[in-house]
Amino acid sequence: MRLLFPKNCVCCQRVLPFQKRRGGICDACSPKVFFTGSYTCNRCGKPLRVPFESLCKDCKKRSHAFIRGRALFVYSGPMKMAMYRFKYSNCRYMGDYFGKVAVEKYGKWLGEMAPDGIVPVPMYEGKRRLRGYNQAEVFGRALSKEIGVPLYGDFLIRKKNTLPQKGLNHRKRQENLKNAFKIKGIDVKLNCVLIVDDIYTTGTTIDEVTRILLDYGVQRVYFLTICIGSDY
Repeated sequence: MRLLFPKNCVCCQRVLPFQKRRGGICDACSPKVFFTGSYTCNRCGKPLRVPFESLCKDCKKRSHAFIRGRALFVYSGPMKMAMYRFKYSNCRYMGDYFGKVAVEKYGKWLGEMAPDGIVPVPMYEGKRRLRGYNQAEVFGRALSKEIGVPLYGDFLIRKKNTLPQKGLNHRKRQENLKNAFKIKGIDVKLNCVLIVDDIYTTGTTIDEVTRILLDYGVQRVYFLTICIGSDY
């Protein structure tokens, strides 16, 4: 199957050499792709400018509703193109690779957390129909398969088609997401939830989703994203 349908690099789409086709990043892109390392913000998981600080500059300025979050990669270089393709080019196969990386990198953390369910950040239904899928749900499904925790893809819905968060300041991000989400009404009791999404920037979206979950009765909320900005 790998001979007939070779895997591509998630960043540049080059066909991977046969011996590397269980991976996801080619040798050309690998030096320019950065995993989040040991020195990260204790709250959101951003790589820190000063290694021995405990919080990034964003988390020092404002509190968050979630307990803790982590990410796989720094949102820079080839990973920006990887995220673009994952979101807009129907490259859903990338989700399997990201799910495997998540377990390799954070398997112990996920085990200690012991979430009752994985909840992806929802996409507005009209946008989802046009795109054909929600990339956060694709990642969540792959992670669910890897760790055996159920995915609740319809637990939350996005009530309105919000503006892209990119380019908005913190206040406008909050206004943009006000009353944007609601619980769909699935009859399930969740005490600990892991939110999944593609990219974390300031945390406004994750915070809003967390508040909805806490209001519903969830006790503990964490998040895991594929990419995250840095504290640089």
